[in-house]
Amino acid sequence: MSATLNRRLGVSGIVFMVIAAAAPITVVAANFPLIISVSGSVGAPTMILVATAILLLFSVGYAWMTPRVPDAGAFYSYVHRGLGRRAGLGTASIAMLSYVLLTVSMTCYLGVQTVNLLDRSFGFAPPWWIVSAVMLVIVGLLGYRDIELSAKVLGVVLVLEVIAVLAIDLGVLFSGSELSVTPLIPAEALVGAPGLGLLFAFLGFFGFEATAVFRNEAKDPNRTIPRATYIAVFSVGALYFFSAWLVIAGLGVDNAVAASNEAPDQVVIELAGNVVAPIAADIVQVLVVTSMFACMLSFHNIVTRYLFTLGQRGVLPASLATVHERHRAPSRASLWVSIITSVVVVVSALAQLDPVTQIYAWYSGAGAVGVIWMMTLTSVAVIAFGRAHRGSDAPSSWVTLSAVLGGIGLLLVLGISVWNLPFLVGGIVPAFIWGGILVLAFVAGMFLPHRPGTLTTEVGAIPSETVEPSETVDAS
Repeated sequence: MSATLNRRLGVSGIVFMVIAAAAPITVVAANFPLIISVSGSVGAPTMILVATAILLLFSVGYAWMTPRVPDAGAFYSYVHRGLGRRAGLGTASIAMLSYVLLTVSMTCYLGVQTVNLLDRSFGFAPPWWIVSAVMLVIVGLLGYRDIELSAKVLGVVLVLEVIAVLAIDLGVLFSGSELSVTPLIPAEALVGAPGLGLLFAFLGFFGFEATAVFRNEAKDPNRTIPRATYIAVFSVGALYFFSAWLVIAGLGVDNAVAASNEAPDQVVIELAGNVVAPIAADIVQVLVVTSMFACMLSFHNIVTRYLFTLGQRGVLPASLATVHERHRAPSRASLWVSIITSVVVVVSALAQLDPVTQIYAWYSGAGAVGVIWMMTLTSVAVIAFGRAHRGSDAPSSWVTLSAVLGGIGLLLVLGISVWNLPFLVGGIVPAFIWGGILVLAFVAGMFLPHRPGTLTTEVGAIPSETVEPSETVDAS
């Protein structure tokens, strides 16, 4: 028998996936204080605006290229089409490593945050790894099923997150806090260490790639993916911009940096209790946990689609491209992602690494640099792909200009992330180790074997087939 993936994801379902991976309440409660703290200024809104502009410019070329890349490999597929097979395979290797690291880091941090919540609420504090194991099982079950189930779960969590963020924003507005224009002045974003601030602002958009990752499960991918991309980037950017401004207003312009330095993990939660209601602090704490779970599920689904696509294209075993007969989902690929993630978590726990200062800091730092590296390569690939097309199919001047400006912006962010890798992973020695692992993964990926005839598309070529790759997959 044969089965195809469910094609029922619309714009809203994919947007839920992307924004859930970005984890809005976690960004507001955890990243905002970090942006303020590491930059040493209240220029967070401007930094977020710059990050949004870079991603919107990148999205123009990304959206133009989407109809010309007929599979769900996202960054891997785009780099393959624009820069060639070896560069594409290297990107795929970096993608899988980066997202596995991000998934593991979120799994372990989620275990710690859940234990803290249980201890605060019920006086019950099991070992963090037991909670993480439970989360792995739940995510594995959701990932194994139809993607619509994951979308519904993420949709519920996302709605609650956005309501909480808006409640904090409105609480500040009606609390009588002074709405200073200082955080909106561009010069303020240049105070202190603006590079680090921009980097952490950029990290708040992670999950951006998910729009193209789910193209094989989208109703009309050539229209759905570009729309979902623009909506996701613009809505996330707008929410973060106004929320950062209002959070700073709630903390006080003159007090925001000191407060963020003193208690970066609690300052926004306490603000919620002050400007909304005391119980709001507890609700936000709960939503931080559910937000991390949503982020973990989103990363799991992204890695699953990478394995599925690489199985389709002959780079990895073809069995990974199996579509489940009943769920019509890449269930076997999802199962392998669960196994790989679980093994890394177990090894990390047995090595007695601290779940926050070591596992989360090291793995998420290295994963973050890997994702930014992929996005930079993708931007270059879009430009190269556009240059290979002439006549009626050539990109417009606006598309080309946007791709170039977006590429320059991403290259700047990549430079900042590499320069600050020691800060992200906890020192010079870990930075060299993780940097070496990322480079080795890319180089090793370039020489991955593949079945003859599966990766023959020339650079810049538009596939002649109109049927999506998923339409011919056999199911066991």
